Amino acid sequence: MNVRRPVLIAILAVPFVFHLCVAQEITVAAAADLQFAMQDVAARFQKETGMTVKPIYGSSGNFFGQIQNGAPFDVFFSANLDYPKKLEAAGLTEPGSYYQYAKGKIVIWVAKESGLDLSSGIRVLLDPSIRKIAIANPQHAPYGQAAVAAMQKENVYDTVKDRLVLGENISQTASFVASGSVDVGIIALSLALSPDMKDKGRYVEIPATDYPPIEQACVVLNSSKNKQGAQRFVAFIKTTAIADVLRSYGFDVQSSAGK
Repeated sequence: MNVRRPVLIAILAVPFVFHLCVAQEITVAAAADLQFAMQDVAARFQKETGMTVKPIYGSSGNFFGQIQNGAPFDVFFSANLDYPKKLEAAGLTEPGSYYQYAKGKIVIWVAKESGLDLSSGIRVLLDPSIRKIAIANPQHAPYGQAAVAAMQKENVYDTVKDRLVLGENISQTASFVASGSVDVGIIALSLALSPDMKDKGRYVEIPATDYPPIEQACVVLNSSKNKQGAQRFVAFIKTTAIADVLRSYGFDVQSSAGK
């Protein structure tokens, strides 16, 4: 019996050890404009807490539908306020977890070798040499909705709409223009400032008055298997240090961060 007992204890301990490993990871559904900022934030969080953040990037509208259907995420970072508020109203979020973390911006971006003059802002899209213009799909991507609104505000949308190429999300949109498969794109400032793009092209910001604010919020989901870790991550997002990280990627962050 004395020989068997340690073996039995070791076997019984396996599920417990496995549980601890699982508890040290949270899965985050993040709007695609956060792709590079979130990598930075996740690395800092892991260094401080030992907890791993597994980000999955996509369009906010697609994530909204997946979460309604039971997708196994712990936290949802949306590129708008509407989707988190709808999830909250449907009882799918942890009470009190809703947090407006940032406001995004859009820019017109072209590759370095492009001859387009961006000084005219969004009206550059009327240039007859432009054959393809990339934007995120406005059906489910808030950045695509902002792009359409800006084009309509400047009265260029009806002229250029047949030249639009729709990305599934803003990250795919950025890859279209960075790869040269389109002539110009309307993308998130956070991606224009990312390591992958900042040295590959030129951009000009579209005035914030040309489109509705891209206000962004996150929520902890009540289906989370690690609510404590998820809440800890959202609290980390609210710190002054992380507000500074988000600002470095071009986001506006509310002054209450870190308080």
